[in-house]
Amino acid sequence: MNDLTDRDLPAAPLLAVEVLSPSTRRFDLMTKRSRYESARTASYWAVDPVEPSLTAWLLDEHGSYQQVAHADAVDDEPFQATEPFPVEVVPANLVTHL
Repeated sequence: MNDLTDRDLPAAPLLAVEVLSPSTRRFDLMTKRSRYESARTASYWAVDPVEPSLTAWLLDEHGSYQQVAHADAVDDEPFQATEPFPVEVVPANLVTHL
């Protein structure tokens, strides 16, 4: 097995999380998501700090991402993941209010 280096991972990560920004939103949701899917990264989450929300995709048995959750601050519903790790995220808590 290869060692982790600045340019190489020995295997696909279990989880990739992107924090969206207006300037990279499209790139993150389209290009990067597609690259993580091709690399067989098990889970991909996108956090939107502008409209506090979290969307999660999980790699299916065919190697394609399927959206498994969407939680936003309006509903104040927590996102409870079991894969790839058990965690609870409340989107409203992802953004600090000054």
